[in-house]
Amino acid sequence: MDGRNLIGFAYIDTDTAAFKATDPATGKELDGNFFPASQELVDQAMQLAVAAHARFKHIGKDQKAAFLRAIAEGIEAIAPALTERASTESGLPLARLQGELGRTTGQLRLFANVVEEGSWVEAVIDTADASRQPLPKPDIRKMLVPIGPVVVFGASNFPLAFSVAGGDTASALAAGCPVVVKAHPAHPGTSALVAEAIHMAAIAHDIPEGVFSILYDDSYTVGEALVKHPHTKAVTFTGSYNGGMALEKIARQRGVPIPVFAEMGSINPVILLPGVLNSRAAELANQYAASITLGAGQFCTNPGLLLAVRSPALDVLEENLKAAITAIPSATMLTPGIYQNYTGKVKQMLDNQGVSVIASSELKREGAENQALATVARVTAQQLINDPHLAEEVFGPYSLLVVADDEQQLAQLIGTLPGQLTVTFMANADELTHFRPLIDQAAELAGRIILNSVPTGVEVCAAMQHGGPFPATSDSRFTSVGTSAIRRFVRPLAWQGWDNANLPDELKDDNPLQIWRTLDQQWTKDQYGK
Repeated sequence: MDGRNLIGFAYIDTDTAAFKATDPATGKELDGNFFPASQELVDQAMQLAVAAHARFKHIGKDQKAAFLRAIAEGIEAIAPALTERASTESGLPLARLQGELGRTTGQLRLFANVVEEGSWVEAVIDTADASRQPLPKPDIRKMLVPIGPVVVFGASNFPLAFSVAGGDTASALAAGCPVVVKAHPAHPGTSALVAEAIHMAAIAHDIPEGVFSILYDDSYTVGEALVKHPHTKAVTFTGSYNGGMALEKIARQRGVPIPVFAEMGSINPVILLPGVLNSRAAELANQYAASITLGAGQFCTNPGLLLAVRSPALDVLEENLKAAITAIPSATMLTPGIYQNYTGKVKQMLDNQGVSVIASSELKREGAENQALATVARVTAQQLINDPHLAEEVFGPYSLLVVADDEQQLAQLIGTLPGQLTVTFMANADELTHFRPLIDQAAELAGRIILNSVPTGVEVCAAMQHGGPFPATSDSRFTSVGTSAIRRFVRPLAWQGWDNANLPDELKDDNPLQIWRTLDQQWTKDQYGK
C-alpha cells in the first residue's frame, strides 16, 4: 500500500523512516509503508491550500455539490476493501464499519444538498434609503464567507466518519475552505484509500489543486507544524482533553490566534428518576449494559455516569446490571495505547476508597490482544462530590453508578459536574413536571439533553448539536455533527454601496434565498424623530 503524502494532485516521496499500521487484535504489523511528512511538505501543502482558496471560494454551488457527491461515490466504489482495511487497523467489526461508511457518505451528500440549496450563507440585504433624515441610509448586504485553509485531525475511534472524509472535512469543503488532513497514525491505510477517492473526485470535477491534501506522521511533529503554520485558519480535533488543550495552547501562541474546534470527551451522565426505576429497572439495566459496552465503550457519548436516588428499585437495576455486564464478551480496543490507558484508569478509579465493583465482564477471547473487560462500579453521591476526579472520563467500557440519598443531594451532585456533550433523563411522563428544576439545571451542562434513550448515537441532521460546554468541547456555540457544522469555517462579510452586477450571486437583487431586512417607518421615527 502506498503511504506517500498527497499534496494537491501529487504524491510526494520523502526520505523519512517509514512506519506501519498494526492490527490491534493480533499485534501484527500490516502491509504498507507510511512516510512522515517533513516541515517542507507541511509548508508546501499549506502554500498550495492558500493559493487554492482564492479560486475555491468562488466556485459555484453546483460544482461544489457535485464534488462532494463524487467523493461519496468514490468511497462507496471501494467499500469492501476500505472496510476490511479499517477493521484490521482498528479492531472494529465489519458490520460497525459498514454502518460508519454509510454515515460518512450520507453526510457528504447531506452537505452537497446544503450547498446546493444555498440558504446556509444567510444572505441579508438592507436596502438604501436616500431620503432618510438626518442622514441617508446606505445599501448594505451581508453573507457568510469561507475563512480559508482548515487543518483536520483524524480521530482514532471513527476511522471513516471522523477522519479523512468525515464530517469536519465535508463541512469545511462545503463552506468553500481547502482542507489539509493530518492522518491518524492508527489507521493510515484506511486514510490513504479515502484520500485517493477525494483526489480522484477533485480531478474529475475541476477542483483547484490544493483544495485537499493529506499528510502522515506517527508523532506530534506534523500536527504541531500545521497548527503553527500562518496559512492555517482553523483546526478541528476529536480526541483526548490533553490533546485538545495542547492544540489550543499552540493556536493561542501564534502571532494571529486561530480557533481550534476540539471535542475532548465527556462522561455523559444519565439521571435515572424514581418512577421509571420502579417500573422498568430490569429493562434499563440491559439497555445501559449494551450502551456502556457498545464499540468497546469507545464513543465520546458513552454513558460514564449513572445517577439515581437510593431505593429498592435501584437495587433491582444494580443486580440486573451486574448480570448483564458479566455476560458481555470483551472487545478489542482501537490501539494498544488506548487499551493500556483504559486498564490503567480503571485500576486508578477502583483503587479509590469507597469505590466498589458492581460487575466486570468475565468473557475474554483466547489469544487476542488489547481486549477490554467491561466494568461498572458504584460510589455514593457524597464521595463523588468530595472527589470530583471520580467523575473523570474513562475512555472505554466503564461506567460509575452514583447513589444519592435524596433529590436534594442529586441536585447538589449535578451542580458539581463539568460541561458535557449529553445529559440523559430516564423518566416517566408524570415525573417531568416535578423534576423540571433538575432538568433545567442539567441542561446548563450539555449540548444535547436526551429523554428515555441512550446517548450512544449521534444522528447526522440539521437539528443535531454535537458539542457542549467546556471541557466537553472548546467552544459550545458550535457542533461537529449536522449541517450547522459548516458554521465553524465561515465569517460574516458585509458589502456596502456595491452595484448589483459586482455583488456575489447570493446578494444580488434576484436571489430568492435572501433575508430582506429594511428599516420600517416606526423604527426610523423612534430613532430620528421623523
